[in-house]
Amino acid sequence: MTPAPLPKVVTRHRDGQIHAYVVDSDAHGTLAPATVYRPLAGDEVVASVVRRDLERVVYTTLNKVVCLTRAGDLGWASDFEPHSDVRHGHRPGCALSLDGRTVWVYRPDAMAGRAGGDQWVVHDAETGVILARRELETVGHGAFHFVHPVDGSIYLDIGEGQDGSVIVRGAAVGPDSEPEFVPFPWSDRCLIDLAPSGRQFMTVDHNQTDVAFHTHPDGDVLFTLPVEAFGYDPDACFVEWSGGYLTDETAVVTLGGESEDEEEWFRHHLVDVRTGTVGGEFTVDVSNPYALMPLGDGSWLTDSAEGHPVRWSGAPQPFSPRS
Repeated sequence: MTPAPLPKVVTRHRDGQIHAYVVDSDAHGTLAPATVYRPLAGDEVVASVVRRDLERVVYTTLNKVVCLTRAGDLGWASDFEPHSDVRHGHRPGCALSLDGRTVWVYRPDAMAGRAGGDQWVVHDAETGVILARRELETVGHGAFHFVHPVDGSIYLDIGEGQDGSVIVRGAAVGPDSEPEFVPFPWSDRCLIDLAPSGRQFMTVDHNQTDVAFHTHPDGDVLFTLPVEAFGYDPDACFVEWSGGYLTDETAVVTLGGESEDEEEWFRHHLVDVRTGTVGGEFTVDVSNPYALMPLGDGSWLTDSAEGHPVRWSGAPQPFSPRS
């Protein structure tokens, strides 16, 4: 049984501030920020995450992770040592655990010019104390965190540019023990989304030739759909690194390409993840293939011209397989 979705909090960085928006069942249309956080003076925010009660915000800069209270007081901060003067090519990321007790920070130390490889560090969310640290055998530019909606494990998708993408899963094994870190045996798949039930996840080939759906937590492939399955020429079309689960039963897969006039195009398609059946086109008015964010409950986010998230939903669409 799919658990009732908890309200989501999404952030946008505008005018040097962090705007937090609550996405719950009653929030539709253009969302207004529930609260706005002002980073410490001089901090340039790279990534941010807000606790569900809005009482804490955590953000990363190129050289540290910071936790502030809603009132703007410093909760804690942890510097990435040694300080890096490299300005481009590395973007530290952060996530809060499902229970809000830990903060997970990805440090792309190799590209930052620090000694050693990348790190994944787990902090106590209240104190900032480091609870666990994993040395990663990656040279990543940045990474995306995905929090499992049921068991609370954390997936990390590390982008290594032309060298591919590495996926690692971190899981707490007990209240008084360090988490275990489990790498998946691929360097050529990009994690796109976790199903709202947590039973599976979706990846796209790094070379953008197909989309695959996997079981959680082992990663076994349920089925793979190449470009041809959507009715396109694989020499002229590719799968975008975007999309996700519209519901637990339906995923959105984005295809893109270039016309004979050298104009770029993209289209969203539905997939029944129970059967692996490709459905019809999912029409969304967005300016680029990464502007759509499925929420897993039948609704999705886009952005307004002013940069605020806009929540959309519609009546369930009949599933029409491609002929």
